[in-house]
Amino acid sequence: MNRIYADHAATTPMLPEVTAVMVDVMEKTYGNPSSIHQTGRAARKILDDARTLIASKLGVHFNEIHFTSGGTEADNLAIFGTVDAMQPKGKHIITTEVEHHAVLHPCQELEKRGFEVTYLKVDENGRISMDEFASALREDTILVTVMYGNNEVGTLQPIREIGALLKDHQAIFHTDAVQAFGLSDIQVSEEGIDLLSVSSHKINGPKGAGFLYIKNGTPHHATVFGGEQERKKRAGTENLAAIAGLAEAVEYAFDNKEEKTAKLVEIKEMLLDELKKSGVQFNVNGSLEHSLPHVVNLSIPGTEIESLLINLDLAGIAASSGSACTAGSVEPSHVLAAMYGPESEKLYNSVRFSFGTNNTVEDAIYIAQSLKKITDRF
Repeated sequence: MNRIYADHAATTPMLPEVTAVMVDVMEKTYGNPSSIHQTGRAARKILDDARTLIASKLGVHFNEIHFTSGGTEADNLAIFGTVDAMQPKGKHIITTEVEHHAVLHPCQELEKRGFEVTYLKVDENGRISMDEFASALREDTILVTVMYGNNEVGTLQPIREIGALLKDHQAIFHTDAVQAFGLSDIQVSEEGIDLLSVSSHKINGPKGAGFLYIKNGTPHHATVFGGEQERKKRAGTENLAAIAGLAEAVEYAFDNKEEKTAKLVEIKEMLLDELKKSGVQFNVNGSLEHSLPHVVNLSIPGTEIESLLINLDLAGIAASSGSACTAGSVEPSHVLAAMYGPESEKLYNSVRFSFGTNNTVEDAIYIAQSLKKITDRF
């Protein structure tokens, strides 16, 4: 049986080019980038080249890229580093109810430490209201952290509008762009973004690597202490092979962005069209107008998510019920709960398909056909 992997929002397969670069670094460049001898300088060059490439793709300065172990650490570094630097100016934070747990859990921890957090509600499409955001903004607000695109339903938030509203405000603007980077047209300067988190394994790079963009001049303190790596923001010897793999993945993502995005939209539209043709009853969770190209979340009445996922797996299809970080949990999706309420049946009959480099329109057709057979059995 040919298996179809439709869970790229959870993680993506590494590109052969990425693997080759990483193996080459591991075999040939074993030096510590902080060492001043020739072996260390060879490692430093790989690190500097990776930082330069990523900065150029994002349109930012070389020294504004800070490597981390992934998106979770980047989010934590952004949030804790900012509030530590900004707390003399206030203790109010704004975020949303649909953030990844890498943002929600730090915010909940900060509440225990005496900070006040406003969790913005979302509409049934998963988007915040700019009127409600403006009402929540206060003189003592020091941090706004709103994700670029949602990992469960794909909905894009009004990032540009938020940045514009914060232009003359003291609050620092952070966005978790883990799902959007390499697919959405992110313009950090034009959108008023001060900090931006990215994870390597969501763009066909290795797990265990990522970065945080910190705009020069942004108040921010270190959260990991030891050495002076990453401009003293994140101590510890850099994971050189993974960072080299990340840079290769970034280059591939940006060089193929328009073509890949168009292909992903075509696959998603094919899936929806084939489901309609086959008579499968479903509702799209999230916005199709403001959406990531690769994520589609479907509520299928009359099904139960665990049985649905098992039957899809038996048909050779890997899909998800939402965030991989909550896999195995009996708790329903906090994103769907925020959109539809805690009593909605959609919390228990919704499946997420997320597509990537290796998927085809034929995959979408097969998924639709399989869903037809499964729902008919149910």
